[in-house]
Amino acid sequence: MTEAAAPQIGLPPAGRRPFWSVMIPAYNRTKYLERTLVSVLSQDPGPDEMQIEVVDDASSVEDPEPLVRRIGGARVSFVRNPYNLGLMPNFNNCIQRSVGLWVHILHTDDFVLPGFYSRLRAALEWRSDVGAAFCRHAFVDQNERLQGISELERPTPGILPDAVAKIASIVRIQFPAIVVRRSVYEQLGGFRPDLLHTADWEMWVRIAAHHPFWYEPAVLAAFRGHSASASANLRSSGGGLAETRRCIEVSRAWLPPDRAEVISRRALEFACITSIHEACPDDEVLARVDELMEITRPGPTSRSAVANVFLRAACIHHRQQRQLRALAFLARAVLLRPIIIGRPIKLLLKRAETVPQSLPGSR
Repeated sequence: MTEAAAPQIGLPPAGRRPFWSVMIPAYNRTKYLERTLVSVLSQDPGPDEMQIEVVDDASSVEDPEPLVRRIGGARVSFVRNPYNLGLMPNFNNCIQRSVGLWVHILHTDDFVLPGFYSRLRAALEWRSDVGAAFCRHAFVDQNERLQGISELERPTPGILPDAVAKIASIVRIQFPAIVVRRSVYEQLGGFRPDLLHTADWEMWVRIAAHHPFWYEPAVLAAFRGHSASASANLRSSGGGLAETRRCIEVSRAWLPPDRAEVISRRALEFACITSIHEACPDDEVLARVDELMEITRPGPTSRSAVANVFLRAACIHHRQQRQLRALAFLARAVLLRPIIIGRPIKLLLKRAETVPQSLPGSR
């Protein structure tokens, strides 16, 4: 893959530019938009320092304009595309419309927490070398109940070491938590439209291959998960793993050649484990476990997660009266996590069936 594979981003209009462009792509859903807007407006440094714009992708239901006018008044710009562009093309449209030095694409499901813009600006204002920055972020449900917090990458603010390997191995970044220098988009291009739901992961890898990443350990953003989200729809359609595999293959071009195989294998392991946790039918789970066994060489950070997957497979085989297969997977789990030796088999199988499984590097 070459950089030309990504859509080109043109220069902004000449003139004085704000530090921030907060671009909010919208389409057919306004349920959480008020929360999104209020979270930004409560930190608004003024129009000279921050562009705030909602870019509606020709919504056919739940027109967001009345809500934007009510909450944002003249402070928040609103534009409606003349026709539906699609998810990634509208993100690229947001970037093209941005005029700030730094671009924050904030979805209508998500929101920022107090201090997001001020703390990141204090860190980035004098760092010409940094291409992107992200903070630790919370995962919340549709009612804003806390579901988890992203992994702590380093205890203090600063440059993320070995960023390309870390970002390419595991999905560490969600949209509300990251800001990107506009000139980086101009240099590297926009989001790839052929990666409908994984283009963000590829983009962060692409940026990390060319520029340092700044990390802020404070929890300053929230990613909302709910059944109507685009990612949930992809999982329910069964297309998540296939697209993630393609993203990993595309991203391999950005990795150091001497480490690309190891990093890509680690990413595939993460993708398989994630898909197993999302799978429901037993046969689908077992098929993905078999796929995981073909690629996995568990490292120190993934041993626990892989062991839990094997325990889940053992539970399914036990429930389906395939005791030898159940014992085989139990043995594999023991090899990865010797600490479970001595615990009653029935208790282990019950735990595998009832306890949510942890993912390496995620919530």
